[in-house]
Amino acid sequence: MNNRVLMITSDDFLKYRFSETHPFNNQRLQLTLDMIQSFGLLDESDTLPPRMATDEELALAHDPTFIDVIKHAHTRKRTQEQLEEYGLCTRDNPVFPGMHETAALVVGGTLIAAEAVMSGRANHALNLAGGLHHGLKDRVSGFCIYNDASVAIAWLRKHYDARVMYIDTDAHHGDGVQWSFYEDPNVMSLSIHETGRSLFPGTGDVYERGKKAGLGTTVNIPLEAYTENDSFIEALHRVLPAVTRSFKPDIIISQNGCDAHRYDPLTHLAGTMDIFQEIPRLIHELAHEHCEGRLVAVGGGGYDIWRVVPRAWTYLWAELSHQPLGETDIPKKWIDRWGKVGPEDLPTTLHDKKDLFRPIPNRDRITKKNSLIVDQAMQYFS
Repeated sequence: MNNRVLMITSDDFLKYRFSETHPFNNQRLQLTLDMIQSFGLLDESDTLPPRMATDEELALAHDPTFIDVIKHAHTRKRTQEQLEEYGLCTRDNPVFPGMHETAALVVGGTLIAAEAVMSGRANHALNLAGGLHHGLKDRVSGFCIYNDASVAIAWLRKHYDARVMYIDTDAHHGDGVQWSFYEDPNVMSLSIHETGRSLFPGTGDVYERGKKAGLGTTVNIPLEAYTENDSFIEALHRVLPAVTRSFKPDIIISQNGCDAHRYDPLTHLAGTMDIFQEIPRLIHELAHEHCEGRLVAVGGGGYDIWRVVPRAWTYLWAELSHQPLGETDIPKKWIDRWGKVGPEDLPTTLHDKKDLFRPIPNRDRITKKNSLIVDQAMQYFS
């Protein structure tokens, strides 16, 4: 077995930036890469540069007219009203220079990762700039221009006829990927997220299960707001192994948004670093158990770029690269470097200390409701 693990990385990913004040800030990639290197977990030989996805590749998941709109969004080819019809020129998704080139590079990064894994060049591959799971066929949505996961899944279906399992643990529902393959029996879309009753995009109900030939290959676990570690991890363990065993994938693509943390400013879940250790550990184990280790991981949401994202994604890379980290201090050189430009309360440990947060007052009610939701979802996989 080829145990090589690759990270797709480029400074050009930092150009994916809507504005200086926009919450989607890819400085988090710099912070994460530097933390990983501070731990001595990454050799230059384990990195690959991305490439731009071609228009033909983008069209595997996006309408050609939409691609043309993105290409020319910064010109006067279309009016603002016309751009708004495609989800642009909004507060969430303002137009920025080089939008097409940067977004296509992110997609190309995930394609490079999928290519490396399916060709046997690597066992696992990671594109932290990816995970733009809200992108729709003909519309920008939720900070996501092109949907790199949807394009990569469609590419895997076209070139390898692969059965693809997509696992999404972002606090926001993975709607764009779900709708792309809602009728495809060879793509399993599994999303564990905060309920749409309290969070964008408002979808991801347990009753969304796919349709026609794809009925049963969509699984949604909408967790209650303020869900804590124990309930989240219980759902994870009840759902992922059973669904993976039932579906029998050829490859897993995991979306690793880390906005389920209590610090995240845009969501309402109440997790700690414990879940960001356990998610990649379990998915990694399932990939080796069910699809010969073939695993592509991408990033996703995460809006506390200083205290959460670098730690969560360091745990992710450490797990994928067979260098797992437990409860340990963050190297002082990382804290010294970023403490000069970041907030004063940078974390000093990779884990969250046990007494850092008070328990949520409605813990029992939330846990019971989540358990019932899992029961509903899993009645088809028992």
